[in-house]
Amino acid sequence: MSRHPTLPGGGLADTEGDINLGEARLRWWAGQGESVREGLAEDGRYFLHQALSSPCLDLLTGAQGSRLTSASGHLYLDFHGNSVHQLGHGHPSVVARVQQQLADLPFAPRRYTHRVAIDCARTLAELAPGDLNRVLFAPGGSEVVGIALKLARFITGNSKVVSLWDAFHGASLDAISVGGEACFRAGMGPLLPGVERIPPPTRYRGAWYRGEGEDLHYADYLEYVIEKEGGIGAFIAEPIRNTDVQVPSRAYWQRVREICDRHGVLLIVDEIPNALGRTGHWFSFEEFGIEPDIICLGKGLGGGIVPFAALITRDRFNQAAAISLGHYTHEKSPIGCAAALATIEVIREEGLLAKVQEDGRFMAAELAKLAERHPLIGQVRGIGLLWALDLVADHQSRARASAAAEELLYRCLALGLSFKVSQGNVIQLSPPLNISRADLAQAIAILDQALGEIEASQEQENSHD
Repeated sequence: MSRHPTLPGGGLADTEGDINLGEARLRWWAGQGESVREGLAEDGRYFLHQALSSPCLDLLTGAQGSRLTSASGHLYLDFHGNSVHQLGHGHPSVVARVQQQLADLPFAPRRYTHRVAIDCARTLAELAPGDLNRVLFAPGGSEVVGIALKLARFITGNSKVVSLWDAFHGASLDAISVGGEACFRAGMGPLLPGVERIPPPTRYRGAWYRGEGEDLHYADYLEYVIEKEGGIGAFIAEPIRNTDVQVPSRAYWQRVREICDRHGVLLIVDEIPNALGRTGHWFSFEEFGIEPDIICLGKGLGGGIVPFAALITRDRFNQAAAISLGHYTHEKSPIGCAAALATIEVIREEGLLAKVQEDGRFMAAELAKLAERHPLIGQVRGIGLLWALDLVADHQSRARASAAAEELLYRCLALGLSFKVSQGNVIQLSPPLNISRADLAQAIAILDQALGEIEASQEQENSHD
């Protein structure tokens, strides 16, 4: 029996991702073709079931550019992508680089280095500001978060960490220990001790919401905890929360940086979902004019092909030669390094940072028009090619319209648009950075149609009451 908080119908409430259980998913499965249903049944037979993924949604047979293809021939514009699809799916330059690396040097035992790893580390060091020029690689983002926590303990001599409620930093035990998603910790027993959580700087609703644009008090709470608790070695956070697109003010992050400096606390930024162009910058923290002490990278670093992650930290923190911070078998993966180098090269050659900034202005304008037409949208927020529609049952109370969000997901899937639902009611839109303007417009048209149909249905139901 599940011990997680649930919505009516069995779905997870207020979580990092979509609901993969419940009546809506059952209706979706029932409407699929026989080949899809058979494939999903076999998947369910052999894979260990877990929240937010298995049982699965559909049976894919292809992925190219901005689109996914199912076994039934259905096409989805992929505005989800698990945040690995900066370059869409199967970008030819990344595929070619990986294929060549497979032929040249597919694996390197950890005691050796090689040119592609050196080139990748140097490239990341050159992208990062200041003296952030020391790198470690790992197979995935959760592992990099673990490395960051160990490094912070070693450098500061303090083991305690401050993080944000609702934050997601990975699914391993150490990552969920510092994460703020209760559904990941439910039933897991004792976790990493010494973690203090503070409210995230939400500017639309939340425990400390005080009006639009006001979030400095959230930073002040960080200092309060540091002073009262003592022994804090690090503060870890996403500069912009990816899943429901919380964009703090520049003043918030400036204040956080000042607080960390004043108290000798290392600032760890989780850039795993948002780095490499998502916000129109190489790193999302650049939007706020700050410089962290440790950067965690992952997801899109592998070009949407290879699991690959990296930590970047300050040159002066190169002090842990006598301990193993990572020690992963695929530490200097030639395939991962090749994919990362190709990804960075494509972003540069195709001018994607400037494109994303232009697309961000287009999305801001078009989604604002969408909000004017549809009362279900309480707030539009975002930057670059990372956007959220916060669906509400009532604009005054800002009560979450979770049932409408789930209905919107399945209606849009039927119309050919895939996206994430976060916090139960937030539609998160995260398309490939090289997506065409026509595809962006098509996605907005699909949302417009689906929202209109849901609102019309609601009006009809209310008229019958």
